[in-house]
Amino acid sequence: MQSQEIEFQILPDGRIEYTIKGVKGPACEEISALLERLGTVEKSERTGEFYEDDTRVDVTIAGG
Repeated sequence: MQSQEIEFQILPDGRIEYTIKGVKGPACEEISALLERLGTVEKSERTGEFYEDDTRVDVTIAGG
C-alpha cells in the first residue's frame, strides 16, 4: 500500500497551503473538504494523482 500524507506550508503572510499525496480521486476531495472548513479557500488545484485510478495492475512479460 502506498503511503498517504498531507504536506502543509505556512506562508509568511499567514496563509496555509497543503498538498495531499498518495490519495487518488474522490477520497482526496473528501479530505480537502474537511481541511477547507478551517478557512477561506483562495485557490484549489488538482494534481495529476487525482485523475489516476486507484486500482493497481502489475504486468510481467516473460520472453521466450
